[in-house]
Amino acid sequence: MQLSIESEREADGRWLAEVPQLPGVLAYGADRMEALAKAQVLALRVLAEHIEHSERVPEPISISIAA
Repeated sequence: MQLSIESEREADGRWLAEVPQLPGVLAYGADRMEALAKAQVLALRVLAEHIEHSERVPEPISISIAA
């Protein structure tokens, strides 16, 4: 499973980052880096919940986060 994070700046100046492969995983931040970091954390939490509750994970997970 490879996840991507998309980000964009909102009209009010906040940044929005989301992981399209995980419905509902989106986060706002004051700047792009904050939004990306929050989206990464949320994506990891969602994946952990799926694993913990024995929900089906579609394929092996490999995690890499660019610094």
